[in-house]
Amino acid sequence: MTVSIKVYSDYVCPFCFIAEKPLQEAIKGKDVQIEWMPFELRPYPNETLKPEGEYLQNTWQTSVYPLAKKFEVDIVLPNVSPQPYTHLAFEGFQFAKENGKAEAYNHRMFQAFFQEHQNIGDIEILTNLAGEIGLDKEKYRSVLEERKYKQAHQAVLEHAANEANITAVPTMIIGDQTLRGLHDAPDIAKVIDEEQSKQPTISFEQGMACGPDGCF
Repeated sequence: MTVSIKVYSDYVCPFCFIAEKPLQEAIKGKDVQIEWMPFELRPYPNETLKPEGEYLQNTWQTSVYPLAKKFEVDIVLPNVSPQPYTHLAFEGFQFAKENGKAEAYNHRMFQAFFQEHQNIGDIEILTNLAGEIGLDKEKYRSVLEERKYKQAHQAVLEHAANEANITAVPTMIIGDQTLRGLHDAPDIAKVIDEEQSKQPTISFEQGMACGPDGCF
């Protein structure tokens, strides 16, 4: 039986980027279907965070960098200040999804922000990144400038908040079970196996995650 996995994340959430690796390890050899779902931590016009601020500096030193080392993920605190809004990147995601590039697009956004210090709120930068994964740059730029996917993106955000009850990311809905926060591959694989066999569930505590008020 194919197990559906919905992964809710934001491109400025470091734990979401780290979570890519254990997820990919967990699904090896398993019959799963992954769907990436947008979730904006600080939608416009809320203020975004600044990397030079004490909060982000402390969070990264005490939580992000130790976990990145544990999961062997290359990540740095981006020097883009303030952090970008992600609605345009997510509207571009809808275009990438329609063109069969959803997973590659998500990974490239994470890489650009958390490894290359690129401002993923800038249309020119987003367009170049889209071109790198094989999307038509002119069409991509056009849909962002025209805000073609604005309503589609807003509908997904409303679903996340009102139907899926997402309050922090990363959150994975695996079949009928919800796994909140960052978890290692064995935990994720165990939930997938449970859903495939429909065995009694095992509860996991929430792992590290980011919400509108910060990371915890």
